[in-house]
Amino acid sequence: MTLVYIDDGDDRWMVDYEACDNLQREIMEQLTQRDREARTSQAFASLSANIRIKLNHYSQQVQDLRYKINQARRDQLITGGEAERRMRQVEILQSKDLQMRRLYESKTNELALSRTRLLGPSTSAFADGGTTSWGLDDDNDQTQLLNSQPTSVADLKSQKQQLLRQQEEGLDELSKIISRQKLIAQAINSEVTDHNEIIDDLADHIDRTDERLIDGTRAVRTVSQKDKVCGYWVIIILLFAAIVTVALV
Repeated sequence: MTLVYIDDGDDRWMVDYEACDNLQREIMEQLTQRDREARTSQAFASLSANIRIKLNHYSQQVQDLRYKINQARRDQLITGGEAERRMRQVEILQSKDLQMRRLYESKTNELALSRTRLLGPSTSAFADGGTTSWGLDDDNDQTQLLNSQPTSVADLKSQKQQLLRQQEEGLDELSKIISRQKLIAQAINSEVTDHNEIIDDLADHIDRTDERLIDGTRAVRTVSQKDKVCGYWVIIILLFAAIVTVALV
């Protein structure tokens, strides 16, 4: 049996895998749509929040797929080869997760940097008890821009720290995947080496068999030639006996 979590003839694991793959496509579409929006717009902030939720949901789905593979392997519901194949599919999904998070964090970090640059001079100016000339001229525009931001500076710092932690977790997971791929490559290399040794032994055995066949063929030819010579001597003796008999008569 090679299927896990079978329900009404369907492979439940494959259904979950396709759902996870479809969610990845949705996230990529929203990331593309977010790139078309201005970073200071409400649409950009709304898409970012939605993408962040879906990314967390996607990561959880990938972990569930990995857990189901391990559980099915322990329960002997799938073969080792099928488990390895599905595990490679999960690793591909994890790689896509890391790529999507990098795309998401690149734009988010740019937004945080732009907000820091925007709020820094204004905060320091008011802290000195006065205002700058450009602050007086653009006061209304800055007020509208600040009111359009969905979060505060403290929330942005907290979000950035959370993103950094998620990025570190993603790098740790990537390191585990690379280590696993290394172990698989080493196992394949060991298997290929064993096969090469078997092939070499088989070639030596074939060479020895060829030599035996050649020796046997030579022996058969020698015996055949001896048989022919023996026949000739029998004919000669018979002819000699016939000649002697005729001479006596």
